[in-house]
Amino acid sequence: MPSKSSLVIFLHGIGASGAQLMPLAASWRASLPITRFAAPDAPFSHRYGHQWFSTDGNPLDPTRIRAAREAFDGLMNDVVRAEGFASAHARIAFVGLSQGAIVALDAVASGRWRIGALVSFAGLLPPQQISSSSRDTPVLLVHGQRDTTIPVTASTLAAAELGAAGFKVELDIEPGVGHTISPSGGEKALAFLKQTLA
Repeated sequence: MPSKSSLVIFLHGIGASGAQLMPLAASWRASLPITRFAAPDAPFSHRYGHQWFSTDGNPLDPTRIRAAREAFDGLMNDVVRAEGFASAHARIAFVGLSQGAIVALDAVASGRWRIGALVSFAGLLPPQQISSSSRDTPVLLVHGQRDTTIPVTASTLAAAELGAAGFKVELDIEPGVGHTISPSGGEKALAFLKQTLA
């Protein structure tokens, strides 16, 4: 493994699969030539694909997110070991969309994962006491102003809460964008990763 290599782990949205985020990796490879990319499927099945936690009933019930932590951590540890980064967590970035962003933010804010960078697209931070042990992880929150699935205020609130806990946070609100990763959002995330994983 080259000394400056890094690992980007994509975390997909509910009912999707890891493969659906790999085109983003393909578009980033030229700018991150020695970076490895992984996009695992979430550990739980969903009628349309996979999910990180169950959303039956209250889709944002914090107890469901906490109950899914063990499966999330196990899967991430498997990916990290397989890619050769078990002793190089500072060279790892999580890039999550929607439900994938929620579990990524939970993993870092809870102090379970101290990694090199976190990018959240259209996510939110589950209610919790934020641990300061992961505050060295820089965070980029990208959210479409026209998101009707998870309102943009979720990322605004997450930025305020993480910032108050000592995290370095960037918030990018995209006018006219809905619940998705826009081309401009992808470019902002790439620039952020080039800076934080350099």
